[in-house]
Amino acid sequence: MDVLERLRSGYAPRRQGSLPGRGPGDPARSAILVPENEEPLPTQKFVYDFTEGNKDLKDLLGGKGANLAEMTNLGLPVPPGFTITTEACKVYLESGSEPPTLRDEVSAHLEALEQKMGKKLGQADNPLLVSVRSGAKFSMPGMMDTVLNIGLSDASVAGLAAQAGDERFAWDSYRRLIQMFGKTVLGVDGELFEEALEEAKRAKGAATDVDLDAGDLKQLVERFKTIVAQETGREFPQDPREQMDLAIRAVFDSWNGDRAKLYRRQERIPHDLGTAVNVCSMVFGNLGPDSGTGVAFTRDPASGQQGVYGDYLANAQGEDVVAGIRNTVPLSELERIDKASYDELLRIMEILENHYRDLCDIEFTIERGKLWMLQTRVGKRTAAAAFRIATQLVDQGLIDEAEALRRVNGAQLAQLMFPRFDESRIGDGGAERIGWGIAASPGAAVGKAVFDSYTAIKWSRSGEKVILIRRETNPDDLDGMIAAEGILTSRGGKTSHAAVVARGMGKTCVCGAEELEVDTKRRCLTAPGGVVIEEGDVISIDGSTGKVYRGEVPVVPSPVVEYFEGRMHAGAEDADELVKAVHRIMAYADRVRRLRVRANADNAEDALRARRFGAQGIGLCRTEHMFLGERRELVERLILADTEAEREEALAALMPLQKGDFIELFEAMDGLPVTVRLLDPPLHEFLPDITELSVRVALAEARKEPHENELRLLQAVHRLHEQNPMLGLRGVRLGLVVPGLFTMQVRAIAEAAAERRAAGGDPRAEIMIPLVGTVQELEIVREEAEKVIAEVEAANNVDLALTLGTMIELPRAALTAGQIAESADFFSFGTNDLTQTVWGFSRDDVEASFFTAYLEKGIFGVSPFETIDKDGVGSLVRNAVAAGRATRPDLKLGVCGEHGGDPESVHFFHEAGLDYVSCSPFRIPVARLEAGRAAVVEGDGGSDSR
Repeated sequence: MDVLERLRSGYAPRRQGSLPGRGPGDPARSAILVPENEEPLPTQKFVYDFTEGNKDLKDLLGGKGANLAEMTNLGLPVPPGFTITTEACKVYLESGSEPPTLRDEVSAHLEALEQKMGKKLGQADNPLLVSVRSGAKFSMPGMMDTVLNIGLSDASVAGLAAQAGDERFAWDSYRRLIQMFGKTVLGVDGELFEEALEEAKRAKGAATDVDLDAGDLKQLVERFKTIVAQETGREFPQDPREQMDLAIRAVFDSWNGDRAKLYRRQERIPHDLGTAVNVCSMVFGNLGPDSGTGVAFTRDPASGQQGVYGDYLANAQGEDVVAGIRNTVPLSELERIDKASYDELLRIMEILENHYRDLCDIEFTIERGKLWMLQTRVGKRTAAAAFRIATQLVDQGLIDEAEALRRVNGAQLAQLMFPRFDESRIGDGGAERIGWGIAASPGAAVGKAVFDSYTAIKWSRSGEKVILIRRETNPDDLDGMIAAEGILTSRGGKTSHAAVVARGMGKTCVCGAEELEVDTKRRCLTAPGGVVIEEGDVISIDGSTGKVYRGEVPVVPSPVVEYFEGRMHAGAEDADELVKAVHRIMAYADRVRRLRVRANADNAEDALRARRFGAQGIGLCRTEHMFLGERRELVERLILADTEAEREEALAALMPLQKGDFIELFEAMDGLPVTVRLLDPPLHEFLPDITELSVRVALAEARKEPHENELRLLQAVHRLHEQNPMLGLRGVRLGLVVPGLFTMQVRAIAEAAAERRAAGGDPRAEIMIPLVGTVQELEIVREEAEKVIAEVEAANNVDLALTLGTMIELPRAALTAGQIAESADFFSFGTNDLTQTVWGFSRDDVEASFFTAYLEKGIFGVSPFETIDKDGVGSLVRNAVAAGRATRPDLKLGVCGEHGGDPESVHFFHEAGLDYVSCSPFRIPVARLEAGRAAVVEGDGGSDSR
């Protein structure tokens, strides 16, 4: 269906939660909005003047509208305008039509704006022009729509020329309107306009669009109007109010555009917020050399350093800067170009940073020497900048330590722990520097060169690491940017689309590498000296320095990891500034957090590293990992034993090996708790592959070779073969069915603890029974374990103080937690298996088959194996916590699934009342930080500053 037909019919894509197969006029559809016998609230207000709002109304006015209102309140130079609320957008998306009162409200505010400006929208002799911009609660750079210069038409372009005294400016503004409106509102392919513009420049011999004169632009306008008519079947709208209304609807529709939905999934922004629409009187940066537009940051968003950062482009409109189509000059150059405007901008930047108490991102326009503020927001920043800025603001007295902790997060800390390039070894692998651009988003990225998003996605899905190379990126490149390891552009600056989006995603990015000639059609890059990078060649980009290399550059550990490893001290005189900032925030997080953080570790090496990273014990030692390699044969013999003598022989061989493992582990974690999970593999992991074994037997029979042992083994494997091993003979069931297995492990734990105690150590072992579904299973195993422990204690004349508990990883266990707690000293939630059994998923199967489709369709915002499913799995966890503690108030509670290191899940476990989380050693700092943030957020009544 044509875009215009959709708009006229009120059609809107179905949102999750709306009724299928019903049009906007269907009574049942209407009932979603207005319950029967209930009138709509007549007092609901859908439009706010910039003078009416403030920065705390982001839910209603969106971030852009709320901040425009705030700057207006501060007395800063903001062009007058008004904001249509997110509530109006929600009604439109749900019903397919605008709220009945919206048109009249918009008319009233437009009339007030016209009176204030002394001219009417599109007035022929002196036209008022406006911009229509999106503005959601959370910043979504370039993901939704903007249209400038609305109100221009064949009738008013001459009036604008007379008003400005500049015919070229008027026609340039008109061609921009048709281009933006055609692409954004009418759905015309933007490449058609770009090709026409390039053709006009070639005909003129012009290097840039600035070199086109009024006559050239007038011809271009006619060409653009022809493109619109050919592609849409209608003329470009000449009625200014129709232009504005269609643009407003386009902004509403853009909330559910593919790129906006993809960005929200990537950034975990809720899909039901809607966007506000900001209608603002135009100010013009394309009026000549004394006009221009720019983006400024009150601090460097890449490093956090204080100073003057940003980009400026003379004789241009705002979209030119963000799009990166023309290369900008550094903001500091504005001092030479227009010192009065530069000084005024610095004054306003200081006001805004002190007011918002944070790094501010500012968009501005200078119109013939007059500075105007078009937008401000708390700026996106890199992970390193986030930590540095937070501590700088504490030192300046603008925020306290609790607020500094709120302003960083675990995902940023994880980014800081990735390796970086070792510049001292650049030549080792044949790598050579071929270019240098702007360091837009830090990190070290290595991959194969690709020149479009489609290839980036395709190669990434096949396991290749890629670097996306473009002249400049636009919002349609988002999915390719997500798939790539890093982004390289030959145009644009630190505020270009590529830079802003990459920083938000934590992707390595180098922009504005002008000496590199990117040819996307031939799929190659040419560097100085004639060096050519073809698609598929390996390149390396350094987002911290802006350097670009051919080949693979070796990497070295991050200084933050060196700090956690204890090889770099934050207090040293030569300590890295970033390390000092991380140390300060981590120290505060450790002071305020309630949740303890343990490690999932199966050997002494991992345990020692976990301890260096701040682990307060081991929350999961998986003993099945101790039986890999040569030991696997011993377990196989135990499982397949036909006689008690064979079984005892296998157990006797395993016992000293297990004891030695536990002695090393208890020594590494001396004085800290170590939770040892008894054997819990699916049975098939310790048995020969049935297909491989069958082939061996068949071949032996065909060759008439002796094969009695293999035939006996095949019969046993057939006897024990399971259709669904994950739900078969494993965990506590294995311990109950294979006599002596669990008691051997318990004896090894007890004797190892006794030996460490005799050596002067302080072992604190906790024995965990896996996959319990009913209290009777736990009672039997506990009774047998207690007998063994008593024997070891008596033989060594020592009280080992061993505790016994269970994993809660089955729905039935969670639902009967009160009963199970009668025989358990502790619970540890195994959220990996609990998620599988709650959802009915086999993780290995579903992640490879349909999870991608579920994420794309919005069924999942994020995989439930990555972040805890609060409504389903989380509900069972809460139930088990309450029931378990009702039975045993001193019941210790933890989690040992992979969710224990996921930032969002850590907050849930804090709220649920757990005592500790356990995760892999590398994620321990992340869990510590998020546990501190969870405590601070709880102290604020649950408000988190994003």
